[in-house]
Amino acid sequence: MKKKVLVTRAMFDETLAYLAQHFDITSNQADEKYPPDELGARLQGMDAAVITSTDRVDEALLSRCPGLKAVCSASVGYNHVDVAACTRRGVMVTNTPGVLTDSVADYAVCLTLATCRRLTEAESMLRRGEWKGTHLKELLGMDLHHATVGIFGFGRIGQVIARRLTGFEPRILYCTRNRVARDIERDLKATFVGKDELLRQSDIVILILPYTRETHHFIGARELGLMKRKAVLINMARGGIVDDAALIEALKARRIWAAGLDVYENEPNLNPGLLAVANVVLSPHIASASEPTRQAMAMAAARNCVAALTTGNPPNLLNRDVLRQDA
Repeated sequence: MKKKVLVTRAMFDETLAYLAQHFDITSNQADEKYPPDELGARLQGMDAAVITSTDRVDEALLSRCPGLKAVCSASVGYNHVDVAACTRRGVMVTNTPGVLTDSVADYAVCLTLATCRRLTEAESMLRRGEWKGTHLKELLGMDLHHATVGIFGFGRIGQVIARRLTGFEPRILYCTRNRVARDIERDLKATFVGKDELLRQSDIVILILPYTRETHHFIGARELGLMKRKAVLINMARGGIVDDAALIEALKARRIWAAGLDVYENEPNLNPGLLAVANVVLSPHIASASEPTRQAMAMAAARNCVAALTTGNPPNLLNRDVLRQDA
């Protein structure tokens, strides 16, 4: 008898066809988010789930699904999964690192430019029919070229963002838990600094660090107060890393110049204060949303699922302690 897998959100046809070669598949092609109770009910009798970042997997859910062996997320971030609870219950957890690096780095540059050059403000003015012709002081923005750019988080994606920025000839500062190798610093012309120094010196601050208990509200009122008044904040990481309420107050008071956000606290529920300030560019968590990249993410999650239920050792396993439990 084939093992059973629940696919919790709409997936690409090729991904479903691949999974169907190995398992009995139940797929949510209607793409309606399952509330926690319904997700728990639908996972009854399932051996694995292919999920996305909108699905919360925690102790309460796992207690209802004793037969679950693997949770395979089509995402790099995994703060929506209680990995420790999964480990205690012998459930493998996987993610999809690597496949979205280039697309997210591309979008980081896109969002930075859109914010610095006030693109959404300009388009809105045009659509409202308010453009009366160009004059010297209209919609003045900030330059990316030759700016000091500070990057919080300097792993795979942070380093590629730095490389993408090379053509703008910036000064690159970075801050991360573990300093990178000196040859990487030389190659990217990047300088390691502390958190406060990065905030004080940077014209543009880009966040691409993971969301953890330690990074909750990593940027709050204190940090915003350290930034230059002409500084731009870009959040490419996760909602919760920035205290959105504090950011709104800083934007309203022009304590910083502008912000570009792709992620939010409590998303998809947006703090309404963000809609009331003009000096912020908003996008709905789409940094990885190119068609080839999202297809690659889905297939990586599917391959993890197949490996988990066949070999018991998927390539992107996050909780390797599970393997030691079975040893």
